[in-house]
Amino acid sequence: MEFQIAEVVELVGGVLVSGRQDLVLKGVRTLNEAEEGDLSFFSNPKYRSQFDATRAGAVLVPPDIKSGPDGVALIQVDNPSHALSALAEKVESRTRAFSPGVRKGAHVSEYAMVSPEAAVHAGAVVEDGASIGRGSDIRSGAVISRNVVIGDDCTIYQNVSVREGCILGDRVILQPGAVIGSDGFGYEFVDGRHHKVPQLGIVVLESDVEVGANACIDRARFGRTVVGEGTKIDNLVQVGHNVEIGKNCILVALSGVAGSSKLGEKVTLAAQVGINGHIEIGDEVQLGGKSGAMQSILEAGVYMGTPAKPFKEEVRQWRNLNNLEEMRRALKVLREEVDHLKEVDE
Repeated sequence: MEFQIAEVVELVGGVLVSGRQDLVLKGVRTLNEAEEGDLSFFSNPKYRSQFDATRAGAVLVPPDIKSGPDGVALIQVDNPSHALSALAEKVESRTRAFSPGVRKGAHVSEYAMVSPEAAVHAGAVVEDGASIGRGSDIRSGAVISRNVVIGDDCTIYQNVSVREGCILGDRVILQPGAVIGSDGFGYEFVDGRHHKVPQLGIVVLESDVEVGANACIDRARFGRTVVGEGTKIDNLVQVGHNVEIGKNCILVALSGVAGSSKLGEKVTLAAQVGINGHIEIGDEVQLGGKSGAMQSILEAGVYMGTPAKPFKEEVRQWRNLNNLEEMRRALKVLREEVDHLKEVDE
């Protein structure tokens, strides 16, 4: 990036309360690493000392910050972190090397429908009946299987697999190695052997979904596995067959959602959370790291532990566990006193 501060103010919709408008910014760094040509941001009070000592050229700050280090331009915005992300997105869109067309070395079926405004890179495969919308970018090594539908302005990164019949909305992002529509994990144990159950359904990713690197979303046994609009899925997450995930959820790395479970809207699964199969997680439920939901949780709130329980209840149990050693010692003393009294009585 290379912007004058005045341009940054305009792009983020901020207010310059101090500093030069003509200073050119060439990078983005943290408060303690930034130099004169860098933009940074300050929103968390725990970094106040770094803000006071920063040498950044400009800092995005919340509206309650009126002054800062000498010579540092302060740009007031409602949410500094979000404003910086929005600015980065605009920078990326300016520099994005996107040119439509099917590159030499791409394997595109004559029976596929690829928009002339889409890009398919060398080494990518687009099979019979697949449809690629305008502005979508299919990178090298990606495999778009038969009858897949990909909407507009999607980015399918290297070595992604989207299997037969799956449907992606607009602006979907699949990070490298993601697998959409692999077979659901279904077997019947008959005559001493595991027999594979055919998985005949598909996966639907609604618009503005992002799926992280090497995450896997299984196709339904029948019908659809669905990930709702605006949901973001981190690296190495597993979503089982026939799962339904609502809008604007967050699933953090190494989480697993077992088959036929249902998540409402704005659900958050922190790292390594496990969701049991055939249960329901209600809207705005937050599950802390390494929690396990064994039964349905329908009331919004923060839950922790395995089995998951309300956060305050889990913390109370932790506190009691930490007190067990002291309780054991106290019990030992009481027993000794009782035994001594028995001896005296005898």
